[in-house]
This record gives sequence, structure tokens and C-alpha cells, in this order.
Amino acid sequence: MNTRVSIVSCSDYSKAKDAIRKSLDLIGGLEAIISPGNRVLLKPNVLSIRPPEDAVTTHPAVIAAMCELVKEAGGIPLIGDGSGITKPGSTSTSQAFKVSGIEDVASSYGAELINFETSGYTEVDVPGARQFSRLHIAKAVLEADVVISLPKLKTHELTLYTGAVKNFFGTIPQKTRKQAHALEDRDRFGNAVVDIYSVVKPHLSVMDGVVGMEGNGPSGGTPISSGIIMSSYDCVALDVVASELIGIDPLKVPTNRAAISRGFGTVHPEVVGTPLEEVKVRFKNPEGGVTAYIPSFLMKILRTQLYVKPFINTSNCKLCKACVLNCSVNAIEETGNVLKINQEKCIQCFCCRELCPSDAVEIKKSMVLKLITRIEAKKSLF
Repeated sequence: MNTRVSIVSCSDYSKAKDAIRKSLDLIGGLEAIISPGNRVLLKPNVLSIRPPEDAVTTHPAVIAAMCELVKEAGGIPLIGDGSGITKPGSTSTSQAFKVSGIEDVASSYGAELINFETSGYTEVDVPGARQFSRLHIAKAVLEADVVISLPKLKTHELTLYTGAVKNFFGTIPQKTRKQAHALEDRDRFGNAVVDIYSVVKPHLSVMDGVVGMEGNGPSGGTPISSGIIMSSYDCVALDVVASELIGIDPLKVPTNRAAISRGFGTVHPEVVGTPLEEVKVRFKNPEGGVTAYIPSFLMKILRTQLYVKPFINTSNCKLCKACVLNCSVNAIEETGNVLKINQEKCIQCFCCRELCPSDAVEIKKSMVLKLITRIEAKKSLF
């Protein structure tokens, strides 16, 4: 596979279409993967019910540009995703489409908008699986002629970075997502995500890096102007370059490490377009991700001294119970009108923190980890 990764500067979303077209031309264009009449599924990151300016979801301007370009190539654009749960039932994704501006894009371009929560899943075998030998994958993904990942450039408290490969986590049911998080280990989780990627078999990724998210991503971080669009036919290659671009060692990212160990992508992709050194912008690391920099043998030896524990700030909590709905080990308990995290059950997957609409889940670090965090922060200045 062509693992070339293109980088094109893009200062604001009004210039997104031209930047995307240029980035695609640099790697071979849409015509290399789209034939006239192909149904082309665009898979954005629609994590939760958030407006575009929060930099949590893929910006609608990027999706609109891709709809136009797919049509120019003779394809039929479809847009689909399954968001995280922020409310009971199957309304989270539909509301996320609306609030993120993606519903309006679909309407404007006549693109079918597909809610994976309600459109159904198909069970498939996973050859060479590391965690899930069988998976339920959204029917729309499996039935599309071409699948394109449209991730947002963000940090992530569990995986340090989230991008083109992790974007397909949204193609599986909520029950399986909980099972993946319950694996309690970054490497096992990374392999679970790559199990999904291996059967989805995307054809292309175009990354929205015009405005990214640093710090406590993928939803609780801070928007940061990163000013780039990236494209690659190989999602793993794109993730390797993108994580390096924001100052994260690509092989510290569990999904990168798992994918490369299984023969996907490459550690050293060819970069075309704007040189990587010209657009590097060091993102603040996620607080919950600091343990990823500590060798696993040390984590086992010093478990009681090295911890990051989420807790609920009851003054901010609105009792929506999104954290309860997303906790894979049922560690969040209600006492009276207060929610508390049972630290004996908690596996530090940070799903509660990721999907809390009120930013009420905070973290407490041990003194040793606070020291390590300060050291990492000083490194980022150089």
C-alpha cells in the first residue's frame, strides 16, 4: 500500500476545500480509490453532543469539502458515525449530528446521514485477532464501496493521541466498546482498536488539523490552532506522522504500536507537501496519559505510588449519569443525590471523564506522578 502522508497548511476552515484537494493530489487523488457510482462512506469523529468550535468533533467544513470532492470524483457521499452515550436510548448520535453542524452538511449536499446506533450491525470474523475474534461492525461501513476516515487531531487520556485508526471505534456497538475499555491495559486496548481497523479496511484518511485539541482530550481539552490538513491512503502512516507532529512519540501511542506490530503502516512514512518540521506544534499532554510514559514493570512494582484516579466534582455534576452509562465496570455509584467513583472497581479508562457533558469528572494524581508530570511539562518547552 502507498503509505505516503501529505501535509498542507490551512489557516482557517474557509480554505479547507482547497487544502484538502491539494493534500489529496499530493498522494494520488480521489480518483485512485473512487469509481463513478461508488457509495463513499465518510466517517467523521462525532464523539459527543458538542458544537464545532469546541474542537471535539470533525469540523463540518471538512465534511462539506469532502462531500463536494467525492461528488466531483463521481462518487455518492454518505456520512455515518455512532457517538458516545450522553443520554439513555439511541438519541445521542442524532443530537450530536445536529449540534456539530454535520446534519446541515448532509442536508445541503444530499448525503445520506447514517446513525450507526439505529442502522444495524453485522457480525464478522476477525482474522489474526488479538482481542476480539468476532466483532459487530456497522452495516453501513461494511456495505460501502469506499470508506474514508475523517478524524480530528486530538490528544487522548487513554491512548495519548487519537486519529485515523481510533476513529473506527465508533463503528462498533456500545456494549463492545465497554468490553474493550474493560481490558484494563493500554496495549490490549490498542490491539482491540486494531482488530476493528483490520476488518473495516478503510481506503483513505483526511485529518482535520486546522484546529485541534490539546491537553485532556478527546473532549475535555483545549482547542489549539494547528493549521494543517493531512491525507494518506494508509491510516496508520497518517497517525504516526500526526502524533509526531504534536510532540508525541508515535510508538508510545498504543494503537500505533499495535498496528505496526501486526504489519499495518510503517514507522517511517514518506511525508510530502509542507515539511513536518515547519508545522510541528507541541500539544499539551493529557493528564491521564502520564502513566503511558512509565515502563509497565515499574507500574506493577510501584502501583500504590503511581496512580491517576478520576473523581466526580459534585459541585459541577448535573446528575445526568452519562458517566454511569459509559462505565464499563460499573464503578460509579449513586448515594442520595451524589455520584461517587468506587476506586476499588475503577480501571482508569477515563470514559466517565471523556463523555461528561458538564466537565465534572476530575483527576487526582499521586505525588510521584505529579513530579513526573512537571518533568514532562519542562521537556515540552525544549
